[in-house]
Amino acid sequence: MKLVRLERSALAWVAFAVATLVASREPARAGDSAAPTPKKVSDAVVETEIGSFVIRLLPDLAPRQVRYFLETARNGGYDGTTFHRILPGQVIQGGDPTSKDPAREAEYGRGGFGAVRAELSKRGFTRGTVVAARCPTDKDSSGTQFFVVLADQPSLQGHYTIFGEVVSGLAIADSISEMGGDDGHPRQRVEMKVRLLD
Repeated sequence: MKLVRLERSALAWVAFAVATLVASREPARAGDSAAPTPKKVSDAVVETEIGSFVIRLLPDLAPRQVRYFLETARNGGYDGTTFHRILPGQVIQGGDPTSKDPAREAEYGRGGFGAVRAELSKRGFTRGTVVAARCPTDKDSSGTQFFVVLADQPSLQGHYTIFGEVVSGLAIADSISEMGGDDGHPRQRVEMKVRLLD
């Protein structure tokens, strides 16, 4: 009887070890585990040479994305990135770490993805909404990139994570959008720095 119990214990331990090994080989994402809602969330100021706008983060709506945004901002991850995709009067998009390097302009828009799983909500994509950008073919691929909605975009509902809203300086975002060309590329480089308000 003791021998049978020992064999069962050994088999259980082997099964646990195999499961742990398999899990360790899978890529981890910030959204793989439940993220606690930050107890104190600062508004974020996006500073540019044109002016600044303030984003109010919405941790109750997207706790994982807010946490990732805060970590990136605290580590200076947004500083020196640009608004690399600009659709005049529609959206301005930035936050790609690749865009810190002017020599890598051909790669802008490809970096900073694959860190956070989607947190979809029923909140509307109205003017001033701040949204996590993602890869076109994967809803669970958000990361550092984000965009600001400058005109209502109902077609985005159910496809992207909303994690903030512009509460001040939306006219500055409008001014940045005026620098976009017909192809969505900016006519001039607009760098940002993100500062958190305590």
